[in-house]
Amino acid sequence: MQSALTRRTVVGGLVAIAVAPLSTSAAFATPETMSDAMRQELGPDARPQAGRIKITLPELAENANAVSMRIAVDSPMTAQDHVKDILVFSEKNPVPTVARFHLGPRSGQARVQTNIRLAGSQTITVVARMSDASLWIASADVIVTQGACFDGT
Repeated sequence: MQSALTRRTVVGGLVAIAVAPLSTSAAFATPETMSDAMRQELGPDARPQAGRIKITLPELAENANAVSMRIAVDSPMTAQDHVKDILVFSEKNPVPTVARFHLGPRSGQARVQTNIRLAGSQTITVVARMSDASLWIASADVIVTQGACFDGT
């Protein structure tokens, strides 16, 4: 059985050939772009202190399309002393600011849980901004065997 070559088949093939290089190239951030994103979010003179944050990430993620992440910040969550923001930064994802959570005293606890996509093995950095304007920082390493985030989204 012989199939005829149609204009639709030719145009479809040309589009596939033109788009193929776009889908295979990965747009990775670098530790420098993560630092730039942190300066932009926190201000150029920000000096976060280590402590008060616990990050729970698997040490080894076989599939980086959905890596479970839990963050807990030690805070009484009162009107006078609470977590205002939790910011999550990635050193290798196409977009270095992975997540931003806004909290307040009515949150009850300074805990969040989500799944994130990772482009590869890297360090995830979390910054908590408190109601008194202090900043706290922590980081966690994760090894990825099959990366995600290859389409630039």
